[in-house]
Amino acid sequence: MKKWTVLVTNDDGVNAPGLMALKQELDKVADVHVYAPDRNWSAAGRTMTFHKPLRVDQVQLLDGSVAYACSGTPSDCVSLALLGLIEQRPDLVVSGINAGLNVGQDITYSGTVAGAMEGARGGVPAVALSQDVRGGEGAQSDYAHAAYFAARLVSRLLEESSLPPGVLLNVNVPASSAGAGRAVPVRVTKLGGLAYDNYLVAGKDPRGRNYYWITGDPLTEVPREEEDTDIGAVTNGCISITPVHLDMTEKSLLAPLRKLETTAWFDEPATP
Repeated sequence: MKKWTVLVTNDDGVNAPGLMALKQELDKVADVHVYAPDRNWSAAGRTMTFHKPLRVDQVQLLDGSVAYACSGTPSDCVSLALLGLIEQRPDLVVSGINAGLNVGQDITYSGTVAGAMEGARGGVPAVALSQDVRGGEGAQSDYAHAAYFAARLVSRLLEESSLPPGVLLNVNVPASSAGAGRAVPVRVTKLGGLAYDNYLVAGKDPRGRNYYWITGDPLTEVPREEEDTDIGAVTNGCISITPVHLDMTEKSLLAPLRKLETTAWFDEPATP
């Protein structure tokens, strides 16, 4: 029996090639339990299912190993596992490998990051892993370098117990690493700003009704102020590791905003 237990999820679905590549590498260093959505939940954010029951089915992955497919979101998958569907509480939650980057302010959209956040919320250290696939979402081998790196990162995190409560690591791997037979630089970064240039596509369906499609393109130029961010790192061909805390409080504003703590809000309005 291996020393560590790792829970794996994703937002691309249980049959995604990124999950398969990640699981096979993690198998070398830990006992891996896969609880992943039965369909694609990209951009689901931290959606949780409270209004209907969830289903969990045992399935077989492409390598013949057992996994569990859940009818809910990545957050649901992790929550179900931590609330009792796996007997051994995991030492780490790993979410990915996502087909596409999750960087900058856009990470709050990400189902991949949300899966890791649910682990951190449950008191388990967590890692979200994403790979740039702008060259085309390819076969499992395209994720081999990211999966290899992930297994070594996981080993170090588990050996060193280096993540404090409420923190996850958001890891992004550049497209240039796919199939790489060389070392790719690693940078510890902060979150960047906007990663995509969003726009609206409008049209009419065959019945003449208007429809609207929100879409976006990755920014092609990185401003100087983004060079030390996750966006700058992956644009320059580096793996980015960004520590993210669930506590999103802007502590610098707590003291200045104390002046709002008054009962005057509820005084009767002055009579003109």
